[in-house]
Amino acid sequence: MTSSSADDRELPLLEVRDVRTSFTTDRGELRAVDGVSFSLARGRTLGIVGESGSGKTVLARTVMGLLRGDGMRQSGSVRFEGREIMGASPTMLRSVWGARIAMVFQDSTASLNPVVRVGRQITESLRLHLEMDRADAKATAIALLAQVGIPAPERRYRSYPGELSGGMRQRVAVAIAIACAPRLLLADEPTTGLDVTVQAQILDLLTALGADRRMAMVLVSHDLGVVATRTDEILVMYAGRVVEQAPTRTLFASTAMPYTAALLGSTPRLADPSHTRLAAIEGRPPDPVNRPAGCPFAPRCPYVQELCRREAPPLVEAETPGHRYACWFPLGFRRGPAPVEVTR
Repeated sequence: MTSSSADDRELPLLEVRDVRTSFTTDRGELRAVDGVSFSLARGRTLGIVGESGSGKTVLARTVMGLLRGDGMRQSGSVRFEGREIMGASPTMLRSVWGARIAMVFQDSTASLNPVVRVGRQITESLRLHLEMDRADAKATAIALLAQVGIPAPERRYRSYPGELSGGMRQRVAVAIAIACAPRLLLADEPTTGLDVTVQAQILDLLTALGADRRMAMVLVSHDLGVVATRTDEILVMYAGRVVEQAPTRTLFASTAMPYTAALLGSTPRLADPSHTRLAAIEGRPPDPVNRPAGCPFAPRCPYVQELCRREAPPLVEAETPGHRYACWFPLGFRRGPAPVEVTR
């Protein structure tokens, strides 16, 4: 790699600063994303992990600019290629979507139009953003179908989504997303509902495309095992907030936040004997409308202290560069009195 390309890799392609997204409900304000910040350079992959309801999907859609409506409020900054896109006009966003930023949604059945042939759904962005004629767009679409591993791409080009398997539909969704060679790809639970073998194939495909095209990628998942070997950095979310963030190797080697450790503990392991009971995180995430005082994970944490119940811990820097966590009594270098049993 040349020095110029190395420098380019380190320039922030995406900068997210203190982003907050909330929704007005009958019960009050629902804070789905609460002060999240991160940056991402070209050619790098960030994993965003957390349970359902942690805010990771809302964060991805906020970055993409997909959330609209009178009951939705946003603040903070999302800068892409140095340009602010938070609150940008629909016209400006349409010029970016597909061409510079693309997204693979978790449900290909919902993201693909069931009454439009696969080929037309791929060529639409090619003709709009790259101004290809019909013949060139068709040839490019067939080549994309072959690139994402769909057999007989010429025949599948004329198929409707309902004629394809779940794995093939998700590959079509990937082909649509990468058609115009975007610089940033957001993949929101891209393997939900697929069998394990197809999951691995889709994830390997996204990883290979990112490497080949030097494309930055945000991989959203509820499974730390999914992002373990496919990301450069991991951001762990809980109750709309970042509770731990670190380079991938650092996160697994020096886990600080008990919630991160609980996610790791709930991941199935091949070395476990057959019929081993899966570990689960007891309790439920906090109500996003009526959050309790203190650390949001306190009611479920096996190491909870009185301080945890009173005050929410700030996100602080660890000794290892790039490692941040939000915990009064982090794992590995715990302070204060001995852990007490959680009262449920």
